[in-house]
Amino acid sequence: MITTSLTRLAAAAGGAALALSAAGVAAADPAQDPAVSTTCSYSQVVAAMNAQSPETAAQFNATPMAQTFLQDFLASPPPQREQMLQQAQGVPEAAQFVNLVGPIAKTCNKY
Repeated sequence: MITTSLTRLAAAAGGAALALSAAGVAAADPAQDPAVSTTCSYSQVVAAMNAQSPETAAQFNATPMAQTFLQDFLASPPPQREQMLQQAQGVPEAAQFVNLVGPIAKTCNKY
């Protein structure tokens, strides 16, 4: 059960990261989901998060696992991003973050 706990912890931390890049996890077409299709870099997402949601940014900056998850997420191709997002949605601890900050994926390219 250690693996399950670590997976849940990783997904929860990743959920925080995804919240910073996700704008509509319930999009009908995953290709239309800004989190899946974003072209923003890690530094752009973090800059947008710091500007738009300082409290969430503080949580994110204090969670190395979330930072790693976001880096991996942004480095992944869209189909893998979709899977990662779905996994994070299945973790209650991550859901609060996934739904927290929608506009960041739509505006991160300005940073």
